[in-house]
Amino acid sequence: MEVKTQWMKCGKEPESKWCNLLTVNLEHDHFNDLEGIYIIWHGRKEAVKAATVRVGQGIIRDRLTEHKSNEEILKYKPYELYVTWAKIDKVYLDGVERYLAEVLKPIVGSRFPDVQPIEINWPW
Repeated sequence: MEVKTQWMKCGKEPESKWCNLLTVNLEHDHFNDLEGIYIIWHGRKEAVKAATVRVGQGIIRDRLTEHKSNEEILKYKPYELYVTWAKIDKVYLDGVERYLAEVLKPIVGSRFPDVQPIEINWPW
């Protein structure tokens, strides 16, 4: 089984781009009651390879607000922190989070739902 969804970017097509975690406007109406899955990663700079920093689920506004001040995540700020999120049905959240954690191997976070992984389409 694979869950299909639309991963979000900032701005309007065709100029849209990946959102910067630290500047994304979480007060925007878009985030009202938005529950789903998210991926935070840092970009490549000089000799540093891009990497997934954190994956998670929940109320997107709340989770990203918390992560914007998380020291474990902020230590990757020099490499630019990006974020994308997708709204998915609650019944799939645990399985999708498990799948993303297994495949992307985030640097931050080590406890993920102990459930069968559910594949999801990729944002990139």
